[in-house]
Amino acid sequence: MSFNSRPRSNIAGRVTRFVSVWGLLVVLVALILLFSVLKPDTFPTYFNFQAIVGSKSIQAIVALAIMIPMAANRFDLSVAFVLGISQVLAIGLQGLGLAWPLVVVLILALGALVGFINGILVTVVGIDSFIATLGTGTVLLGFNQWYTGGQQVLANLPESFIALSAVVGGVPMPAVYVFVIAVVLWVVLEYLPVGRFVYVLGINPRAAQLNGISERKYVTGALIASGTLSAWAGIVLESQLQVGQSSVGMEYLLPAFTAALLGATTIKPGRVNVWGTVLAVAVLAVTVAGLNQLGAPFFVESLFNGATLIIAVGLAVTASKRQVRAGSAADAAARAGGPANAAMSEEGISK
Repeated sequence: MSFNSRPRSNIAGRVTRFVSVWGLLVVLVALILLFSVLKPDTFPTYFNFQAIVGSKSIQAIVALAIMIPMAANRFDLSVAFVLGISQVLAIGLQGLGLAWPLVVVLILALGALVGFINGILVTVVGIDSFIATLGTGTVLLGFNQWYTGGQQVLANLPESFIALSAVVGGVPMPAVYVFVIAVVLWVVLEYLPVGRFVYVLGINPRAAQLNGISERKYVTGALIASGTLSAWAGIVLESQLQVGQSSVGMEYLLPAFTAALLGATTIKPGRVNVWGTVLAVAVLAVTVAGLNQLGAPFFVESLFNGATLIIAVGLAVTASKRQVRAGSAADAAARAGGPANAAMSEEGISK
């Protein structure tokens, strides 16, 4: 009996592992097939693909920006406000006569500055990241409203700036930005020491301290990267909108957080990761697009994003707890060898 149960156990384990790692990809494929069957004339078309990719690439960039400090167990709520002020300044500064490459540099510097301020508030002053970034974001919102006066900002934008969101070779440029950013972040977080340090800080700050990993340095760096990416998202968005609006920004926050958290349930279950985040954005985008084509009311997207966020948090917490339990034996053995070994064991579990 035991001879037959072992193969069954192995098969069940492999299936469980496959579902936990690739389940979201299976869901994405299933959704594409489902909506293609239900709407064969509109959904499986190049026009629909281009519309989804073009509109959701900004959301993907914001989700990746949120994911970076989230890897260190920090939350950056200012990303939406950085995006908002960036898209307004992108047209406003050009309206003053500044060349758009200079405007891009100035806005990226602003995003990095906001991230640096967030890092100081979190690591030096000791304010919780949720509160600190919400505060800085609200300040940016106030500045945005003052600058625009609640009105649209209009100016003649050069074609070279508008081309930042053009379609090249059948592929929207914003999708290319997402791919490049994702590859860079994937290499940094998965294969460079800085990525391992950020993950260790997120899992166990005490373990990071025992290994000499500076919380101030790496958390601040993560928030600077987040702010810079958010500013870039605002620039690209402005090249699409071609008009500045002070109300733009907040609608990206919830879907981006949902994608980052949902991404933690796949590819690398139990921790946020680059490709899981990108895959989660794709699932959310396809679902919303499919529901809209089926005639769902306008408020369904908010209901869907909110419910998915709750589910994503629950799944991410469950996966994280399962990962910790699976590594508890190795962790106990490492602790027997001393604090340094224990710290490195916890880093290994996180990977």
